[in-house]
Amino acid sequence: MIATDTFPVPERLAPYACHAADSRGRLHDEPASRTRTAFQRDRDRIIHSAAFRRLKWKTQVFVYHEGDYFRTRLTHSLEVSQIARSICSHLGLNQDLAEALALAHDLGHAPFGHAGEHVLKNQLQDLGGFDHNVQSLRLVTKLEERYAAFDGLNLTWETLEGLIKHNGPLRDAEGAGQVADYVAQYDRDNPLALETWPSAEAQVASLADDIAYNNHDIDDGLRAGLFAVADLEDVPLVGPVFHETRKAFPDTDESRLIHEAVRRMFGLMVEDLTTETARRLRESGVAGPADVRRLGGPVAAFSDAMRRNDAALKDFLFHNMYRHHQVNRMTSKARRVIHDLFTLLKDEPGCLPTEWRRRAGEPGSPRTTRLVADYVAGMTDRFALEEHRRLFDLQIKP
Repeated sequence: MIATDTFPVPERLAPYACHAADSRGRLHDEPASRTRTAFQRDRDRIIHSAAFRRLKWKTQVFVYHEGDYFRTRLTHSLEVSQIARSICSHLGLNQDLAEALALAHDLGHAPFGHAGEHVLKNQLQDLGGFDHNVQSLRLVTKLEERYAAFDGLNLTWETLEGLIKHNGPLRDAEGAGQVADYVAQYDRDNPLALETWPSAEAQVASLADDIAYNNHDIDDGLRAGLFAVADLEDVPLVGPVFHETRKAFPDTDESRLIHEAVRRMFGLMVEDLTTETARRLRESGVAGPADVRRLGGPVAAFSDAMRRNDAALKDFLFHNMYRHHQVNRMTSKARRVIHDLFTLLKDEPGCLPTEWRRRAGEPGSPRTTRLVADYVAGMTDRFALEEHRRLFDLQIKP
């Protein structure tokens, strides 16, 4: 927990924050809300979207049926939102914009996490590939069909910018850089300044994502038995925190020890990010959000020491969790499920649901291939498994 005497909460937004009243607006003009700011409206549209609801049954590392305790994309997004809001509140940044970005950042993920994405990327090599960040943009600008006047959610420029550029610029200052076809197409209609850094709020939301998944993967990995507390002893930051926690609470049970240690790591990483970002904002002399975008580098960041700790933790999780044989087995199954579904539906679009079948082209055509990718990417883990059984298990009735 961050002490309020160290980071006093500002009473109003800082000059370098994105102010909803100064938003560059939406692609399709709409009357302003009388009860919500533009960014609050974005957040609400994201929460009410079909893609957001589906995050409940999309998992991070574990397939949905392996236990009801492990994080899903939905619970992860809520954790990222809480962290981003907390940090922004201390820095005088716009919490509503950061929250909208945190809640939307995983919308484009395929079922079974990176396993599903890997299959779709390979299948769409000749059509520009598949990337979950680009798919998030497709969802909020095209695929969500909830409003009579336009496709997508018609979010503000600032939310779209932060969604597609949360990891930094997509082009260099001269405009060179590899940009996905859909991003380039959308950018022609509604330029998103792909050569600049995004807002400070977007940068904070991106690093809040790092904090959330690193710590909850430790929690989930320990509770799943993929590794033990003793295995973390030599991991920088993590090992010392568990040691100090055990020393402070020698009689506590393993479950509470894990929760307390993870809670402390959350606090340390949040405090480090808040401190380093506050320093960069102060020393850069930025006077407005436009200055943040023109800096030529990130304004939100961990300290050098925390970046090294973060890299060491990621390395540990890669070898001890993401490549664990139990996870590898489920990943292998997941890839086969997505491959089977994609291949069959691409070659036999008549098996698609009616509303999708009406939009399909000839079997195997680029139009059908892209449509099937959108359909499969939108599936939850649970629905993908059920659909696979319906289509491939001859003993199960339609």
